Amino acid sequence: MTPHDHVAAFGATDGELRVGGLPLSRLAARVGSTPFFAYDRGLLDARVDTLRAALPARLELSYAMKANPMPAVVQHLARRVDRIDVASGLEMQAALDTAMRPDRVSFAGPGKTPAEIRSAVAAGVLLEIESTTELSRVVAAGDDLGLTPTIALRVNPDFAVKGSGMRMGGGPQQFGIDAEDVPAVLREIAATGVDVLGFHVFAGSQNLHAAIIAEAQSRTVDLVSALADHLDRPVRYLNLGGGFGIPYTEKDQPLDLDAVAAGLHELVDGPIAARFPEASAVLELGRYLVGECGIYVTRVLDRKVSRGKTYLVVDGGMHHQLAASGNFGQAIRRNYPVVVGNRVDTASGEAVTVVGCLCTPLDLLGDDIALPPAEIDDLIVIFQAGAYGLTASPTAFLGHAPPAEVLV
Repeated sequence: MTPHDHVAAFGATDGELRVGGLPLSRLAARVGSTPFFAYDRGLLDARVDTLRAALPARLELSYAMKANPMPAVVQHLARRVDRIDVASGLEMQAALDTAMRPDRVSFAGPGKTPAEIRSAVAAGVLLEIESTTELSRVVAAGDDLGLTPTIALRVNPDFAVKGSGMRMGGGPQQFGIDAEDVPAVLREIAATGVDVLGFHVFAGSQNLHAAIIAEAQSRTVDLVSALADHLDRPVRYLNLGGGFGIPYTEKDQPLDLDAVAAGLHELVDGPIAARFPEASAVLELGRYLVGECGIYVTRVLDRKVSRGKTYLVVDGGMHHQLAASGNFGQAIRRNYPVVVGNRVDTASGEAVTVVGCLCTPLDLLGDDIALPPAEIDDLIVIFQAGAYGLTASPTAFLGHAPPAEVLV
């Protein structure tokens, strides 16, 4: 996808990008300073509506809050999705502050502290267990509080998913319980009184290949079907993971959602309905829900030429949007889509390199990219900034002020 595709998705008027219906300059004036992140509520709703229309009606949609925990985003999505998945005590509290029922909040991730586990048990949150140590802490918390904890086992599958930005299953992993160990763990749980609702399998993230995702989901159902034979009660929760990717560069092709949905219809209406009639089948998405609804806006502070190369120095940088700099899991750095937000109808006229205000050559937001001639005070916009932006970046580095975030 090209920057012009992203401009078209947001809309533009009189040469300015629009966000939530507002011209960018007016939005910047309303925010009061740059840099800032802006998330378009309309695009967020459109993505949820698209998913609802394509996916099986029985399939529940869970928001993986780690992708973007901004309170306004979480509050908005809590009214649009069926569940929220959290990965820390603070995220759990943010989810519990929404209208989402506690039993519709799941808590996954390795290294949950005893205090976090106790709080989750007390609140009635579903704990997705990643190890036998976590299991023992859940049992202890339940006994101490006089409550019956509800859990699911996160399973490290015996297969890997190719084509994922980050592999989170297959081989040795810090995530989940190895599939071959699950039967023994279930026997151990049977003596504790803990309520096991089912299983969670998450094999990888940021995948743009529909066929690979469909294969992983099918293999997940086969794996859970085998593991369910060792559970002394019906499976009531089956989290298929997610891993849907979004296109970050011009070479990336968007995920074929219709193809993925076709496979999910076959699974949900076929083997899942037959084998697990009491189960809530769950699709857990973060980046795919919020990534394309967000932009990062930063202002040009300086324009300089060094030995024939033109630099635009902006007031933001990798301390706010680390992923665009290439330092968040990219083996080879590639440019995110970038435009001059107040000149989107002007033809690109020069090759420039956009750098931030930090004292490191790693602070690179766009390398040798074609842009309209940009001057001091122009607004540089980086697209695909709705997920793993601010909270996945080293905000405290060099002591610059944090950026604002707005949902419009």
